Amino acid sequence: MSKKYDVVVIGAGPGGYVAAIKAGQLGLKVACVDKAELGGICLNWGCIPTKAFLKSAEVYRAMTHAEDYGLKVDGSVSADLGAIIDRSRGVSGTMTKGIAFLFQKNNVDHIKATANIVASNLIEATDAEGNVQTIETANVIVATGASAAALPFAPIDGKNIISYRQALSLRDQPKKLLVIGAGAIGTEFGYFFNAIGSEVHIVEMADQLLPVEDAATAKVLKTQFKKQGIKTYLSTKTKSVEVIADGKIKVVLENAKGKETEIEVDRVLSAVGMKANSAGFGLEENGIELDARGNILVNEFQQTSSANIYAIGDVAGKQMLAHKASAEGEVAVKHIAGKKPHGVDYGQIPGCTYCQPQVASVGLTEKVAKAEGYGLKIGSFPFSASGKAHGVGAPEGLVKLIFNEETDELLGAHIVGYDATEMIAELCLALKLEATSEELAHTVHAHPTLSEAVMECAMDANKEAIHI
Repeated sequence: MSKKYDVVVIGAGPGGYVAAIKAGQLGLKVACVDKAELGGICLNWGCIPTKAFLKSAEVYRAMTHAEDYGLKVDGSVSADLGAIIDRSRGVSGTMTKGIAFLFQKNNVDHIKATANIVASNLIEATDAEGNVQTIETANVIVATGASAAALPFAPIDGKNIISYRQALSLRDQPKKLLVIGAGAIGTEFGYFFNAIGSEVHIVEMADQLLPVEDAATAKVLKTQFKKQGIKTYLSTKTKSVEVIADGKIKVVLENAKGKETEIEVDRVLSAVGMKANSAGFGLEENGIELDARGNILVNEFQQTSSANIYAIGDVAGKQMLAHKASAEGEVAVKHIAGKKPHGVDYGQIPGCTYCQPQVASVGLTEKVAKAEGYGLKIGSFPFSASGKAHGVGAPEGLVKLIFNEETDELLGAHIVGYDATEMIAELCLALKLEATSEELAHTVHAHPTLSEAVMECAMDANKEAIHI
């Protein structure tokens, strides 16, 4: 006999597991089907383990610069990549166990299997041994995520040309690494491997690192990467990648003027983006509409072209971010439960990159705001004027705030510097509440803190900053 549910969630990543837990909290009978570990890519091969990696790099850099803090380290300091990986896996394992506990607490049935949508109300789940069970459900939430894309002339072989996944389990540290793509994944791994002693080259077709970020913050990051010894190639395409022998790869780059540069490296990390996991489990066979890139088309409540099949997270396109997936999961479940939720406001989704200095933003960049026709007033405050930033040894970076000149409302916020990814939350709330430069400037911030820079930046938008 088949099992019957109100909701079956396909995928246990940060969209899927949040949706499943929320469904359980709302009293729905729910199952979550995933062939891999709970937590999906984010907890196991993405967000969480990479942050463990980056913390190891940060601590290592601090130890090698201990004298800057009046400290002395006796003996040599070295990085053990294997031990870093082991710590990272331990962190991921802890979080995965936490989700298992939350599933049990909220009456979510976890089915470890591969799902196939037979009909809008029927799922087949096939486990690792080939056993198939049929599941009846009133609603389906597709949360299958995305996978690393690859250049056609540089297919990922897992050994010489690797993705983020292999990078997280690479126990032989490359002496020379070339990273293709300077988005969040490329810059984070580039920073990490450089910090522990690899020679790192990052190539990007756009004219700045982190192409979706504001130009001012990207410029700061480029300067800091140069100081750290990371070589960056902007407005440059990767023309060819040739594996000469295991561990020896020849890469030819071509800049905007047609000049070629040849580099020989030990590894190539492909970080050229992600593609939706939307094929092979019954979507198109059941009339679910996809866009040209393979993303599932949804309405404001995450419904697909079949009213009782929903899609959330990376597979539904837009920003490929864990917190966006979680937010969509809650919208979908509340809609199923008849709670009449508001849809996700994609203009208020923060983006964070966790290299050092960190980069965080929410809302419009200056370039986009101008293109949309806004008259602007802009504040900028450097961390070099922050006492707390000097105290923690990180005076690099800035806060930049963009306001509507007519209404004084905040349109966008951009931070590059130490702990930028923690500081952005205040500005997410400010954007949500349609705060003005006057309101931010007159919100008293504790001293000394890094967040004082937000207050000063808002003051600067009105030419009233105190410390610059």
